[in-house]
Amino acid sequence: MAERLEIVFAPLAAHWSAATALLVTQGLGLAGTGKDANQRSGGALERAAGAADFTGKPKSTIELLAPPKLDCQRLVLVGVGKPDELKDNDWTSLGGTAFGQLASRKGEAASLVAEVAGIAGAKAGAEIAADLALGALLRSYRFRKYQTRPGANGEGEPPPSTLARLTVHCQDPDAAESAFERRRAVAGGVFLARDLVNEPANVLGPVEFAERAAALTRASLEVEVLDVDAMAALKMAALLGVGQGSVRPSRLVVMQWHGAKGKRAKPLCFVGKGVVFDTGGISIKPAAGMEDMKGDMGGAACVTGLMLALAERKSPVHAVGLIGLVENMPSGSAQRPGDIVTSMSGQTIEVLNTDAEGRLVLADMLWYAQERFKPRLIVDLATLTGAIMVALGKEYAGLFANDDKLAADLAEAGEATGERVWRMPLAKAYDKLIDSKNADMKNIGGRFGGAITAAQFLQRFIRNTPWAHLDVAGVAMDSNRTDTSQGWASGWGVRLLDRMVADKYERSDK
Repeated sequence: MAERLEIVFAPLAAHWSAATALLVTQGLGLAGTGKDANQRSGGALERAAGAADFTGKPKSTIELLAPPKLDCQRLVLVGVGKPDELKDNDWTSLGGTAFGQLASRKGEAASLVAEVAGIAGAKAGAEIAADLALGALLRSYRFRKYQTRPGANGEGEPPPSTLARLTVHCQDPDAAESAFERRRAVAGGVFLARDLVNEPANVLGPVEFAERAAALTRASLEVEVLDVDAMAALKMAALLGVGQGSVRPSRLVVMQWHGAKGKRAKPLCFVGKGVVFDTGGISIKPAAGMEDMKGDMGGAACVTGLMLALAERKSPVHAVGLIGLVENMPSGSAQRPGDIVTSMSGQTIEVLNTDAEGRLVLADMLWYAQERFKPRLIVDLATLTGAIMVALGKEYAGLFANDDKLAADLAEAGEATGERVWRMPLAKAYDKLIDSKNADMKNIGGRFGGAITAAQFLQRFIRNTPWAHLDVAGVAMDSNRTDTSQGWASGWGVRLLDRMVADKYERSDK
């Protein structure tokens, strides 16, 4: 597991750490505690801000070393912007910015004063303090499991932080701590997803991934692992065909969280592609960059992290997480281009390119989810196509859906968490691109609209269930650095889906 930052909440008047961050509101300046500090320093804070033309613009910062008459060695002023324009994720991002500044120097402890001019009320202050703490916690993630030399660091990376404890000073520490508990659980799910994606493929194969998921019974999840024989009995030839070239056997993991009061509540179902390493199979990928294919299980990692988050915060819903775990390798037993497989649904698939393997895994899993659980909805996540990055870059995940409400719910949650989605089209006109002369369909659709034809393929395995497909190839791994994610694996999707569940389904669950 990743190293975990300890976060505690304390009153505004409590003693500051050697490194402390103060928030400055654009147009309003410092709040009460900051104003007192400025007076005690003989106006040094105002003078430093004026000399640096620092006005409190969003995420702008200045640092003061050994400010006079203050009990800290480093004081960082962090710009808030205009607080009435900030949403939840803006405060979370601001917490990440503050932590980045505090962690950039040596020191094991730091303070963040969560007092903002223009914000009234202890409840509002507690929620802001909790959001700031979440941002700091997410930003603190580092994956150094395999670095044996102290201070070892990658080229171009910032030096490893020694900051292990952050005290968040606020008006009502007890209320902030209570508000933070849910956020702490979600961060735990994000960290688990990041850990899984960061692990090298020689350590995390299908069996090992399944074992880590099975260990989540400690969080009161119900976990079931299906082996090759069990999947063969279910006639999952599409999924099993992907992994048949590897010496490492495939697995399917079913995770259930029973939080709904009604035992008959239809579950929310989340499905993740878990290709633990993707060489492309016989249709082998170019060597350059192939090492990144250890992250081709980003969808499965997200689903696993989400299920942990829902369990840890005791979400009042019934949720099911399904992950299909395979390794796509070339060998004498590997699937060949031109092979025809019969999926669990009975539909036949002509495999023209063995590197279009994720959709084969999902085809059987989507059908299985509907057959067994009769879910209220299905959301699948997959690092499915490079084409989605051509369309959207690394800023948005591609969203495909057969249900407008589900699409809108996901988009709203994406805006709230900063894990944004962009809806892409599904239409019968694209079907002709995946029709096959030799089978019911083929697994590639040609040069154009690759992300769309992949989603169109998946839709053939959906019956009357509200369904959304998230193509996360650009956001789950090697994504853009943000205020709350500085590593190779982002854990993208855990916060998005948790927020959607909390906002749209917890209050109405029956």
